[in-house]
Amino acid sequence: MSNAVTRGLTADQVQVGQQLPTLEQDVTATTVVLGALASRDWRPMHHDKDFAINRNGVANIFINTPNNAAWFERYITDWTGPRGRLGRMKFKMSSSVFPGDRMVMSGVVKSVDTDESGCCWLELDVAVSVEGVVSTSCLARIAIPENDEDNPWSRKADRWQP
Repeated sequence: MSNAVTRGLTADQVQVGQQLPTLEQDVTATTVVLGALASRDWRPMHHDKDFAINRNGVANIFINTPNNAAWFERYITDWTGPRGRLGRMKFKMSSSVFPGDRMVMSGVVKSVDTDESGCCWLELDVAVSVEGVVSTSCLARIAIPENDEDNPWSRKADRWQP
């Protein structure tokens, strides 16, 4: 196994405009319910199909906000590798993701900068699409190592400015 695979991306391997590989995931009722359960979201629209349809007026149960965030975190850190450290994430949900949908996650590097402490920051535009329509858009800021000796997880206090 190569060092790049085990250690992850470093600054010299990333450039503005670079596309992240897509991730496709079929959504099932289990995907939705387990995401809600893991985030302790007991609201019935995330596990009770009858409630979702008849009380909320939607097509089915749907992925909740923390589950959406977890999918973004997984997508980004799968790409950066284990030393990628999420600093910030802001997303907007435009439509719901239901069982039977196929989520397609995609992203692009918007900027690559190094702060005063030597921490390399990437700004990413990331999206979840269903049938070619963006359901959730996300702007994320993630630190990656400047080089093989660097590790954003070792940064503390004033050396960590997300």
